[in-house]
Amino acid sequence: MILRIDKDNPDDRRIGQVVDCLRNGGVIIYPTDTVYTLGCDISNREAYEKICKLKGIKPNKANFSFVCYDLSHISEYTISLPTPTYKLMKSLLPGPFTFILNANKTIQRIFGYKKKEVGIRVPNHAIPRAIVQALGHPILSASIKNDDEILEYTTDPEEIHHQYDDIVDIVIDGGFGLNEPSTIIDYTGKQAHLVRQGLGEIDLID
Repeated sequence: MILRIDKDNPDDRRIGQVVDCLRNGGVIIYPTDTVYTLGCDISNREAYEKICKLKGIKPNKANFSFVCYDLSHISEYTISLPTPTYKLMKSLLPGPFTFILNANKTIQRIFGYKKKEVGIRVPNHAIPRAIVQALGHPILSASIKNDDEILEYTTDPEEIHHQYDDIVDIVIDGGFGLNEPSTIIDYTGKQAHLVRQGLGEIDLID
């Protein structure tokens, strides 16, 4: 089904409908401040494995990101951050960035697979943040790509619904998405490393 939600003022009732779906193991497609993405409740392993199947990735090899409301609960999933790293993240988020951080043992307990890293996203978009806030913990982020040679990502939620209606439980229509992903910064080593230049602009010295 397709569910239209105002991107500037998300309706609590419709957000609640999405949260109920997630708590029941549902898989959704939702907008972010960059591209539309697949998501599920990170505490539901079956939903996670379904997304892995959709992406054609083995669950123990997948490197998806967590969408958080803010930075308040990243300590539940990551090893303690150096103060400069935290300050940089705080200055850039919410925004179109994905930070790869060293994961703690909670990640293994969630997925049942040993994972040394976790991607953290706090998008500057009211819909995913409202979902996370109502759910009480992060949701998964796995971007969906287009087969089109010109547009790498599908931007029209109606087209996404047409393509995925029989595959996912809810496609959220929050308006047209963008065709540029988040900027990925790896902070698992001693120095920050730019993995992918996306929408977010930042100057790093590798």
